[in-house]
Amino acid sequence: MIIQNKTAIVSGGASGLGEATTRRLLSLGAKVVVLDTNSDKGNDLVEELGANLAFYKTDITRTEEIQAAIDFAVYKFGRLDIVVNCAGIARGMKTASKKAPHDIDLFKLTINVNLVGTFDVCRLAAFKMISNEPCETGERGVIINTASAAAFEGQIGQVAYAASKAGIAGTTICMARDLSTEGIRVCTIAPGLFDTPMMSNLPDSVKVELAKNVPFPSRLGNPKEYAMLAQHVIENPMLNGETIRLDGALRMTPR
Repeated sequence: MIIQNKTAIVSGGASGLGEATTRRLLSLGAKVVVLDTNSDKGNDLVEELGANLAFYKTDITRTEEIQAAIDFAVYKFGRLDIVVNCAGIARGMKTASKKAPHDIDLFKLTINVNLVGTFDVCRLAAFKMISNEPCETGERGVIINTASAAAFEGQIGQVAYAASKAGIAGTTICMARDLSTEGIRVCTIAPGLFDTPMMSNLPDSVKVELAKNVPFPSRLGNPKEYAMLAQHVIENPMLNGETIRLDGALRMTPR
């Protein structure tokens, strides 16, 4: 799919991986609607980046807000061609410890935001895309979701997060097959250790130690590198139904 003049929505698009993707799509001539709960950051981005960017405050655990955001994108820019789901949360807790079992509400919240919220965006966006006229490659849309290396090697304390991200990876081939007859492709990117707001509370010394676990390049990923891969997925029509690890050959250790 040629990105120029296409319309994209990016959930979690006001920071981190989502912000980098928003900036890259805009630089390639797309029109973008950012879905995020951070109104200040979303509105600041619109002010900085111009008329081809819009912001719609959206909690992806609320179906009515997702639907309103999608309707807004189509009203604002005429159609919807691309979805990149970056919204998510990370909370740490062991399955059980000497003090207490895992907080079940925390587990449910993580699943609800990361997995259910992502799927809710996908199903509603795909339904809207089905009405598109096929583009020059015969496609009606492209959906990119975000899993994590934790989907495959979740660390101690990551049981909720790993479950949510493994769920996203698990939906990829099913969703791609479901939507294949409609000309809509679906892929998932599974990042390793990236320098995003989720890592912002860690001391620099801890980040340095984490980076040593990455075989090559031995550093944290740059969100721009996620955006580069998202661009390639959109532009390469044979990429479909695949979960792509973006992690410098990292395999997560137990801690």
